[in-house]
Amino acid sequence: MKIQLSAFADEASADFKKQIAALQRERIPYIELRGLDGRNVADLDEKEAEKYRRMLDEGGIAVWSIGSPLGKIGIKDDFSEHLRKAENVFRLAEIFGTRRVRVFSFYTDNPERDEEEVFARMRAMQELAERCGVVLCHENEKEIYGDLPARNAKLLEKVPGLRYVFDPANYVQCGADIEEALALLEDKTDYYHIKDALYDTAEVVPAGEGDGRLRRVVAGIRKDTVLTLEPHLAVFEGYAQIDRTQLKNKYAYSSSEEAFSAAAAALRGILRENSFAEENGIWKK
Repeated sequence: MKIQLSAFADEASADFKKQIAALQRERIPYIELRGLDGRNVADLDEKEAEKYRRMLDEGGIAVWSIGSPLGKIGIKDDFSEHLRKAENVFRLAEIFGTRRVRVFSFYTDNPERDEEEVFARMRAMQELAERCGVVLCHENEKEIYGDLPARNAKLLEKVPGLRYVFDPANYVQCGADIEEALALLEDKTDYYHIKDALYDTAEVVPAGEGDGRLRRVVAGIRKDTVLTLEPHLAVFEGYAQIDRTQLKNKYAYSSSEEAFSAAAAALRGILRENSFAEENGIWKK
C-alpha cells in the first residue's frame, strides 16, 4: 500500500514560486491548487493557467486536485452564474493535468429544509463535470449541507458519481464524532485533508495533537490514496477569501513557512508511527 502527499501550498506563501519551493523542501510531490499569487484558482483564465502549469512542470510538482470554491455560496444565491464558474474551473483542471476538483454543498442554516435544492444543484454540477471529464470530490466543510457525517453519506447516495474528501478537523469543529464519520464514510473516501482541531476550543493544532483521531485515520487506510496537507496553523494571506469563519490557532509560528514545515513534520511523524517509510516521495508499507 502506498500513500502520496499533496498540500495547499498557499498556506506556506501567497507567492507561487515560494509555494513550489516549499513543496520541494518538504518533499511533497503534489499540490492542491487554491491560491496563486493572491488570486483564487477559479478566477484564472486559460492563458494564466498555462503559465502556472509551466512553472509547476519546471519545479517537478504535479497537481493532485483543484481546490475550488465551487458550492461555497448560499443555497439561495444565484446558481446559473456559479455553473458558468464551474465550467471555467473544469477547463482549468484539464490544463493543470488533473481530473479532480474539490467542491462544497452550499451554505444553509436549515439543511433539512434545503436538502432537495442541495441535491439538485450538486447533481447539476456533477453532470457538467462528467461532460467535461472531471471528478467532483466533496469536502465536509463547516456550515454547509454536508458538514456532518450522516448528511455526507446521504449526499453521496443522492448524487451518483460524487466522491468524498474526508476532513477530520472540520468534523471536530462541527462537534461531530470522528468514529461515526469513519464508520459511515471511511470506505467511501477518495482522499483526505490533513488538519486537526480541538473540540473544546475549535483551535487548529498540528496533526495528531487534536481530537481528529489522525493516527486512527491513517491507521485505517486500506488502499492507495493521497493525503493533502492543509495546516491552518497560521493566518495566511487569502484566508478570508476561502473561509468565512474565524481562524483559531493554539500554536504560534514566526511565519507561514515555519507553520507549513511544522505541519508537514507532524504528518510525516504519524506516517512513520503507522509503519510507513518514504521511498522516492512515496510512503509505503
